[in-house]
Amino acid sequence: MSLLTLDHISVAYDNQLILKDFNLSIEQGQLVSLLGPSGCGKTTTLRLIAGFLVAKDGKFMFGGKDYTRVPVNKRNFGFVFQSYALFPHLSVFENVAFGLRLRKMKEDEVKRRVLRILEVVSLAGFEKRFPRELSGGQRQRVAIARALVIEPDLLLFDEPLSNLDANLRVSMRVEIRRIQQELGITTVYVSHDQEECFSISDRVAIMNQGNIEQLDAPSTIFRYPATEYVARFIGFQNFLHFSERQDTDGEIELTLGSQKFKAIKHQGTSHPDARKGAFRPDDLALTEQENRLTDNVLPGIIKVSTYLGRSYQYAVETEYGEFTVNQEMDTPYLSGQRINLIFPKEKMVLVE
Repeated sequence: MSLLTLDHISVAYDNQLILKDFNLSIEQGQLVSLLGPSGCGKTTTLRLIAGFLVAKDGKFMFGGKDYTRVPVNKRNFGFVFQSYALFPHLSVFENVAFGLRLRKMKEDEVKRRVLRILEVVSLAGFEKRFPRELSGGQRQRVAIARALVIEPDLLLFDEPLSNLDANLRVSMRVEIRRIQQELGITTVYVSHDQEECFSISDRVAIMNQGNIEQLDAPSTIFRYPATEYVARFIGFQNFLHFSERQDTDGEIELTLGSQKFKAIKHQGTSHPDARKGAFRPDDLALTEQENRLTDNVLPGIIKVSTYLGRSYQYAVETEYGEFTVNQEMDTPYLSGQRINLIFPKEKMVLVE
């Protein structure tokens, strides 16, 4: 049974619907990321869960109870903001203790909890410092400690690493995952950074215009995007739209004009109506030689050659459009050169 369920939720700003008939379920102990471009509805979803927004329609269930109209101060949720939101005039200890003091907790219990959670976030010995005396990563850990010290039922992150430099973001996302797994706390994480979400999440929800296009394990989304939108979002750049599809026992036969293509049946070809083949630039191959294969090959002309370091990237023009191909080679193809473009059947993912 799910710990958290958003059931046919609708949210509007000034009568403009941001989420419409939105559904999401999260299991106990999971870290689920909401990933997508600006304006897709991921932060709205997080603010709804936190209690900062009220749903226009639908129901929010948490732990078997209806939380749809429960005010934010009655939800025992920890929230880590993008801007840290630390009090500059308070020490690390006082910042972390703030939520406990609001709960009128006894001072000896406040001290015990604060010192313990500072150990968890690797800030033991920093309790007397002020935010101005800390690095960006240390300030972020203080914000995480403040959210965790109340022993929340749910932990919410709103783009917590966007203000950090690249190297610090990598180390902090490892730290967030370590803390989450150590405490076993259910977590909802919002970001627009694909690598960040994929590296720390149990499941990722790819969002588009207020809807979830795909909710799955990161490895499944990376290998088998369900829709063209998801495929493009995670790096698929080449698409073939087939006119006919015929499923056999182990393969799928596809028609593109006068050309025949085949795809291997796997998780990414399971939708019976999908007829658009998706390929990453690294999945395609180029050859000058006449290929004995009659299927999955298109003749083309090299339009642009770009050196990437380990490989060359080519823009290849065919009668069915232009394709991007990355290929490692010592001697690159030249602009205007005629080649054969191979679409390996085991690499093809059919998307809606």
